[in-house]
Amino acid sequence: MSPLRIAIVTRAMASLHGPGGLERHVDDLVRHLLASGTAVTLITRPSTRVVDSQQSEILNHQNLTFHPISYRTFPGFGYRGTTILDRNSAYPFFGWRAGRVAARLAQDGQIDLVHGHGASVFGFARTRQLDNCRVPFVLNPHGMEEFGGFGQSRSALKALANRPLQLAVRACAHAADCIIATDKAMVPNVVSNLRTQESRVTVVPNAVDLEICDSHASVELGRQQRTTNGITPSELLILSVGRLDKNKGFDVLARALAQVNQSQSDQTPVSGLEQNWRWVVVGEGPEHRALVKLVNQLGIGGRTVFTGRLSDADVHAWYETASLFIHPTLYEGSSLATLEAMAHRRPVIATMVGGLPDKVEHGVSGWLVEPGSVTALAAAIRDAIGQTERLATMGQAGRSIVERDFSWNTVIKDLLAVYRELLLRVETLGDV
Repeated sequence: MSPLRIAIVTRAMASLHGPGGLERHVDDLVRHLLASGTAVTLITRPSTRVVDSQQSEILNHQNLTFHPISYRTFPGFGYRGTTILDRNSAYPFFGWRAGRVAARLAQDGQIDLVHGHGASVFGFARTRQLDNCRVPFVLNPHGMEEFGGFGQSRSALKALANRPLQLAVRACAHAADCIIATDKAMVPNVVSNLRTQESRVTVVPNAVDLEICDSHASVELGRQQRTTNGITPSELLILSVGRLDKNKGFDVLARALAQVNQSQSDQTPVSGLEQNWRWVVVGEGPEHRALVKLVNQLGIGGRTVFTGRLSDADVHAWYETASLFIHPTLYEGSSLATLEAMAHRRPVIATMVGGLPDKVEHGVSGWLVEPGSVTALAAAIRDAIGQTERLATMGQAGRSIVERDFSWNTVIKDLLAVYRELLLRVETLGDV
């Protein structure tokens, strides 16, 4: 049988354009589709970074065809403070052009199905509606920050500024045969934001590659990370990983840790809080300077380590040596960082936003708290510090959850089943 031919249309992927949640998801998706014997046509921007040997092997795969589409933005857009302007002008325009390439390939019989990510497939959506194209269309809208995100307070001004991108994504949704929600908890948001019917939404989780996580699980490198940063083996290591943006809630976590620090300094001892701890923050972003200033003002600068952006091996080494992972995000789509921490058997404290409640089982693999609540977050941290003997058991429970529901070995089979069902539906209609 000829291999299934899937067009992947996306604004970015990690191999070509650097790290990010969507970017890493697309990388893994392409790699696992190729491993399954699927032929992939990749439609995205030209590479903006040096591609390493492993990534080059994927991009040079015999079953991968690459169609680079330039990303044209206005002078000065795309920098800090202009993100919304860029996303609502250059991004839909890119999506129109990239989608039109997918439409041409579909019309020429070169692909069997289009899998688009966000507004990157806008041109295919519009062409499909006008030309009644029968090639099946799957849309993954991801985090949908343009609609205010999951759990984020909605600003009327910001919503107005994001209107062009909202309309583009909704146009894609209306044209799609299937819309993917990455978690059960996100289905109502997908239905509401995209103004669609729940029957058109299918849950296919974002996933992590357990083989990669395990291959990077270097206990020795983790010990070296501790030693290099002056963290003793007896200290409880609290880890956070993510872009240092305001929406990630790292300032909330800093204030919560300051409360815990104050509890430890009180004259009245609190059971279990004599445990020494350090907070390690992995990542870079526009809030870096403000966050460094804040932890110093709060008196926890000496307990905090900012690593900046790290290689994959170094990030996984921190996961491996951490005692507890905390993800204090104010809104979220899926959170691959949380899944990676769970894959490394780390218990998690996370906020009840986006798809996180589908991953972190409160009291089993970690704690769930209200987003933005310093008090609730501090209470969960005190609880974790006060019962360190449970942390290993909770971490193992998290690993079991990932193995069962969020491993690429499982998810790629579910996604291929979605593809085949849509193709069978088209074939059946053709026989009528």
